[in-house]
Amino acid sequence: MIDTHTHIYLNQFTDDRKEMLDRAQEAGVRELFLPNIDKESIAPLKALADEYAHIYPMMGLHPSHVKADYEEELALVWQELDSDYKYYAVGEIGIDLYWDKSYLKEQQDAFDRQIKKAKAMGLPIVIHCRDAFEETFEVLEANRGDDLRGIFHCFTGNLEQAHQALSLNLKLGIGGVVTFKNGGLDKVVAELKTEDLVLETDAPFLAPKPFRGKRNEPSYVQYVAQKIADLHERPLAEVDQITTANARNIFGI
Repeated sequence: MIDTHTHIYLNQFTDDRKEMLDRAQEAGVRELFLPNIDKESIAPLKALADEYAHIYPMMGLHPSHVKADYEEELALVWQELDSDYKYYAVGEIGIDLYWDKSYLKEQQDAFDRQIKKAKAMGLPIVIHCRDAFEETFEVLEANRGDDLRGIFHCFTGNLEQAHQALSLNLKLGIGGVVTFKNGGLDKVVAELKTEDLVLETDAPFLAPKPFRGKRNEPSYVQYVAQKIADLHERPLAEVDQITTANARNIFGI
């Protein structure tokens, strides 16, 4: 299995990071992809990717960190992407109106420019969208094309929104929410093909059942995979094989 989206460089893992990574290996999680958040996360993200060959870094500015100084933040993202350091995607990028709507215009601009940067570099994008499907799709549709590809991370939309994302050459990142009893995502995923999906945890956030409310970690991606297997009535090994191939194809590993 591949955890396509995990923040294991954060402080929540300081005390047991090695043990946590060992548990992931034991659970069959072979590769992990780290999305960047802002300027503060660059150094710990790179340090972890440098230490472990099976951990792959991304670079981007998270929409929740797009504030008045976003031009300075973006300049650091460009600096990293233009360096000799190998990044596997531009992410996580997008629009988040859950906490703060006052920087929508700046979020849209940062999102659009990071998409264009990814396309120019031949890299996939990894999208964060919260309470902002209409605004996110507006920017994505303006960039629709054969050179647009990536993952709609932590997808929690309806079936129509799923199909719109898929039509934009995106895979859907499915995490712990699919295991929630009243989340509704299970009904949407049941109507989709396994070939449209990739696995993720978004650790330390959004732990699946039976760990809901606790710290999430990459080993728990197995519970997401099992839920998809149950919904699609396929063997777990098949879901593993298909989602792993999807992820490797997107990230070019």
